[in-house]
Amino acid sequence: MKTLVIITHSEMSESKINSFLKDKIMGDTNFTVHDLYEQYPDERINKKAEQQLLIVHERIIFQFPNYWYSYPPLLKKWFDIVLERGWAFRGKHALAGKEFGIAVSSGFTPNDYRFDGLHRHTLDQVMSPFTAMCNFIQTKSLPMFTSFEGELIAEADYEKLGNDYMDYLRGTYSFHRDS
Repeated sequence: MKTLVIITHSEMSESKINSFLKDKIMGDTNFTVHDLYEQYPDERINKKAEQQLLIVHERIIFQFPNYWYSYPPLLKKWFDIVLERGWAFRGKHALAGKEFGIAVSSGFTPNDYRFDGLHRHTLDQVMSPFTAMCNFIQTKSLPMFTSFEGELIAEADYEKLGNDYMDYLRGTYSFHRDS
Protein backbone atom coordinates (compact mmCIF):
# COMPACT_ATOMS: atom_id res chain seq x y z
CA MET A 1 0.00 0.00 0.00
CA LYS A 2 1.47 3.36 -1.01
CA THR A 3 1.67 5.57 2.07
CA LEU A 4 2.09 9.34 2.07
CA VAL A 5 3.25 10.98 5.32
CA ILE A 6 2.45 14.70 5.38
CA ILE A 7 4.52 16.31 8.11
CA THR A 8 3.63 19.75 9.41
CA HIS A 9 5.73 21.38 12.10
CA SER A 10 6.73 25.04 11.85
CA GLU A 11 9.75 24.58 14.15
CA MET A 12 11.00 21.11 13.26
CA SER A 13 14.47 21.79 14.63
CA GLU A 14 12.86 22.52 18.02
CA SER A 15 10.80 19.32 18.09
CA LYS A 16 12.35 16.23 19.61
CA ILE A 17 9.41 13.96 18.80
CA ASN A 18 8.55 15.08 15.27
CA SER A 19 12.16 15.39 14.12
CA PHE A 20 12.88 11.92 15.56
CA LEU A 21 9.86 10.39 13.79
CA LYS A 22 10.69 12.15 10.53
CA ASP A 23 14.30 10.92 10.67
CA LYS A 24 13.03 7.40 11.40
CA ILE A 25 11.05 7.22 8.15
CA MET A 26 13.30 9.25 5.84
CA GLY A 27 14.87 7.02 3.26
CA ASP A 28 12.36 4.21 3.72
CA THR A 29 11.12 3.56 0.20
CA ASN A 30 7.77 2.30 1.54
CA PHE A 31 6.77 5.86 2.41
CA THR A 32 6.59 9.18 0.62
CA VAL A 33 7.59 11.87 3.13
CA HIS A 34 6.18 15.31 2.40
CA ASP A 35 7.11 18.13 4.80
CA LEU A 36 4.74 21.05 4.20
CA TYR A 37 6.92 23.71 5.84
CA GLU A 38 9.93 22.59 3.76
CA GLN A 39 7.86 22.45 0.58
CA TYR A 40 6.02 25.72 1.15
CA PRO A 41 8.13 28.11 3.25
CA ASP A 42 6.11 30.94 1.68
CA GLU A 43 2.86 29.03 2.46
CA ARG A 44 1.79 29.20 -1.21
CA ILE A 45 0.33 25.73 -1.62
CA ASN A 46 0.23 24.13 -5.07
CA LYS A 47 -3.28 22.69 -4.95
CA LYS A 48 -3.02 20.53 -8.09
CA ALA A 49 0.34 19.01 -7.07
CA GLU A 50 -1.02 18.22 -3.61
CA GLN A 51 -4.18 16.67 -5.02
CA GLN A 52 -2.08 14.50 -7.34
CA LEU A 53 -0.01 13.29 -4.37
CA LEU A 54 -3.22 12.26 -2.63
CA ILE A 55 -4.55 10.47 -5.71
CA VAL A 56 -1.48 8.23 -6.11
CA HIS A 57 -1.41 7.08 -2.46
CA GLU A 58 -3.86 4.77 -0.69
CA ARG A 59 -2.94 5.70 2.89
CA ILE A 60 -2.30 9.28 3.98
CA ILE A 61 -0.92 10.02 7.44
CA PHE A 62 -0.73 13.56 8.79
CA GLN A 63 2.08 13.95 11.35
CA PHE A 64 1.96 17.11 13.47
CA PRO A 65 2.03 18.47 17.03
CA ASN A 66 -1.17 19.35 18.86
CA TYR A 67 -1.15 23.06 18.17
CA TRP A 68 -3.54 24.99 20.41
CA TYR A 69 -6.02 22.10 20.34
CA SER A 70 -5.90 21.80 16.58
CA TYR A 71 -3.55 21.53 13.62
CA PRO A 72 -0.57 23.78 12.83
CA PRO A 73 -1.72 26.77 10.71
CA LEU A 74 -0.19 25.53 7.46
CA LEU A 75 -1.97 22.19 7.73
CA LYS A 76 -5.31 23.92 8.31
CA LYS A 77 -4.62 26.08 5.25
CA TRP A 78 -3.66 22.94 3.31
CA PHE A 79 -6.99 21.29 4.20
CA ASP A 80 -8.88 24.43 3.14
CA ILE A 81 -7.12 24.69 -0.23
CA VAL A 82 -6.49 21.08 -1.25
CA LEU A 83 -9.73 19.45 -0.12
CA GLU A 84 -11.82 21.78 -2.23
CA ARG A 85 -15.53 21.63 -2.96
CA GLY A 86 -16.30 19.71 -6.12
CA TRP A 87 -13.12 17.65 -5.80
CA ALA A 88 -13.07 16.21 -2.27
CA PHE A 89 -16.76 16.75 -1.48
CA ARG A 90 -20.05 17.96 -2.95
CA GLY A 91 -19.83 16.65 -6.44
CA LYS A 92 -16.77 14.50 -6.79
CA HIS A 93 -15.37 12.50 -3.87
CA ALA A 94 -11.85 12.03 -5.29
CA LEU A 95 -10.51 10.52 -2.06
CA ALA A 96 -13.39 8.19 -1.21
CA GLY A 97 -12.18 4.97 0.37
CA LYS A 98 -8.62 6.12 1.01
CA GLU A 99 -7.22 5.71 4.52
CA PHE A 100 -6.52 8.91 6.46
CA GLY A 101 -4.74 8.89 9.79
CA ILE A 102 -3.09 11.31 12.15
CA ALA A 103 0.09 10.99 14.20
CA VAL A 104 -0.23 13.66 16.88
CA SER A 105 2.48 14.62 19.34
CA SER A 106 2.07 16.52 22.58
CA GLY A 107 4.46 18.07 25.04
CA PHE A 108 2.38 16.65 27.89
CA THR A 109 1.34 13.20 29.15
CA PRO A 110 -1.79 11.12 28.46
CA ASN A 111 -3.06 11.96 31.97
CA ASP A 112 -3.18 15.63 31.01
CA TYR A 113 -5.82 14.70 28.40
CA ARG A 114 -8.59 13.57 30.74
CA PHE A 115 -11.67 15.32 32.05
CA ASP A 116 -9.93 15.74 35.41
CA GLY A 117 -6.57 16.57 33.78
CA LEU A 118 -4.93 19.77 32.65
CA HIS A 119 -6.80 20.00 29.34
CA ARG A 120 -10.18 18.67 30.56
CA HIS A 121 -10.63 16.88 27.21
CA THR A 122 -9.21 13.70 25.74
CA LEU A 123 -6.92 13.97 22.73
CA ASP A 124 -9.61 12.10 20.77
CA GLN A 125 -12.05 14.90 21.62
CA VAL A 126 -9.52 17.57 20.70
CA MET A 127 -8.88 15.93 17.32
CA SER A 128 -12.51 15.06 16.55
CA PRO A 129 -12.72 17.59 13.67
CA PHE A 130 -10.32 15.33 11.76
CA THR A 131 -12.67 12.36 12.06
CA ALA A 132 -15.61 14.54 11.03
CA MET A 133 -13.65 15.71 7.98
CA CYS A 134 -12.86 12.11 7.04
CA ASN A 135 -16.55 11.24 7.21
CA PHE A 136 -17.45 14.24 5.08
CA ILE A 137 -14.97 13.48 2.30
CA GLN A 138 -15.72 9.73 2.53
CA THR A 139 -12.26 8.54 3.58
CA LYS A 140 -11.63 5.85 6.15
CA SER A 141 -10.44 7.39 9.42
CA LEU A 142 -7.66 5.34 11.00
CA PRO A 143 -7.11 5.21 14.75
CA MET A 144 -4.93 8.06 15.94
CA PHE A 145 -1.24 7.47 16.72
CA THR A 146 -0.14 9.54 19.70
CA SER A 147 3.16 10.41 21.27
CA PHE A 148 3.70 12.34 24.50
CA GLU A 149 6.93 14.09 25.40
CA GLY A 150 6.25 13.43 29.07
CA GLU A 151 6.59 9.67 28.43
CA LEU A 152 9.89 9.85 26.55
CA ILE A 153 12.65 9.76 29.11
CA ALA A 154 15.29 7.26 27.96
CA GLU A 155 16.70 6.45 24.55
CA ALA A 156 14.82 3.13 24.70
CA ASP A 157 11.53 5.09 24.94
CA TYR A 158 12.34 6.83 21.65
CA GLU A 159 13.35 3.56 20.02
CA LYS A 160 10.03 1.97 21.03
CA LEU A 161 8.17 5.03 19.75
CA GLY A 162 9.99 4.84 16.42
CA ASN A 163 9.28 1.13 16.01
CA ASP A 164 5.62 1.63 16.94
CA TYR A 165 5.36 4.49 14.43
CA MET A 166 6.80 2.34 11.65
CA ASP A 167 4.22 -0.35 12.52
CA TYR A 168 1.47 2.30 12.45
CA LEU A 169 2.54 3.52 9.02
CA ARG A 170 2.60 -0.07 7.74
CA GLY A 171 -0.85 -0.76 9.20
CA THR A 172 0.42 -3.40 11.61
CA TYR A 173 0.37 -1.44 14.88
CA SER A 174 -1.61 -2.96 17.74
CA PHE A 175 -3.37 -0.27 19.76
CA HIS A 176 -3.73 -2.63 22.71
CA ARG A 177 -0.10 -3.48 23.37
CA ASP A 178 1.02 -3.91 26.94
CA SER A 179 3.45 -1.23 28.02
